[in-house]
Amino acid sequence: MNPFEYRRAMDATAAVALVTEHPGAAFLAGGTNLVDHLKLGVARPDLLVDVSRLPLDTISSLPDGRVRVGAAVRNSDLAADPLIRRRYPMLSAALLAGASGQLRNLATTGGNLLQRTRCVYFQDVTTPCNKREPGSGCSALEGYNRGHAILGASEQCVAVHPSDLAVALTALEAEVQVLGPAGERTIPIGELYRLPGDAPERDTVLSHGDLITAVDLPELPMAACSAYRKVRDRASYAFALVSVAAAVDVADGVIRDVRIAFGGVAHRPWRATRAEQLLRGEPATETAFAAAAHAELAPARPLAHNAFKVPLAASTLVATLRGLTEEGR
Repeated sequence: MNPFEYRRAMDATAAVALVTEHPGAAFLAGGTNLVDHLKLGVARPDLLVDVSRLPLDTISSLPDGRVRVGAAVRNSDLAADPLIRRRYPMLSAALLAGASGQLRNLATTGGNLLQRTRCVYFQDVTTPCNKREPGSGCSALEGYNRGHAILGASEQCVAVHPSDLAVALTALEAEVQVLGPAGERTIPIGELYRLPGDAPERDTVLSHGDLITAVDLPELPMAACSAYRKVRDRASYAFALVSVAAAVDVADGVIRDVRIAFGGVAHRPWRATRAEQLLRGEPATETAFAAAAHAELAPARPLAHNAFKVPLAASTLVATLRGLTEEGR
């Protein structure tokens, strides 16, 4: 591990100023991802600004019916919160599907959204990786790519985003509150993440010094009928091969509204807008679910070792929607 300076921020504005003034600085919250990368040599900050003690660790109801989740709220606390479990069960389920109990006790909401990919080549500094070292090449294209992207990838990068929480938040159309050098702004989560294109080193639209301070959940009654389904190689402490977050509103056997996002299939959480459009106004049947899933996945471009993800994603979506609509009857 390389030497670095450590400072504890007293408030969010001071934290942003410290990081902004130092090109090699990084924010430190729970550290469950960053510390691993420090050990591996993937991340080499010369200054860590600790934001874990800032007063950003509350969950509160806003006057307009939204729920605000502070960026420092621990994953375990968010998953267990009665309001979250009642109004947004997919969110609680996504959190409990991630990592281990010990890690969830440390990991924060803001940090979870900013996880880096678990691509083995990104984490191995002896191999070429455009995300870690732009212009060096993508080892996964012709290498081990079983867990990699089938949608939205480029010749520069085929890695997938690892967060379970971000998939549920994408389906919910959450908004991310950010404090940066130029002040506060709100970013819809669908605009937070980037596809790799020719700049895979940039996971998000955030700039150096931008600090996530909170995530706002919409007032969305249909989210009470929601679920998160994760398919992985083992029952715990494993990243998704494919995951689905879905919420559905069904009346008299017809889908009035639906929200769907996939995880494990792209460089960012993948909002399934094509499937949603096809499902609205259709009967809540397995035939309709399957047709929507196949339409959404039609543009998929699997690699040598992950073609199985296409039918797996389709069947996972069908099973998730079937479970939700049967539950609502």
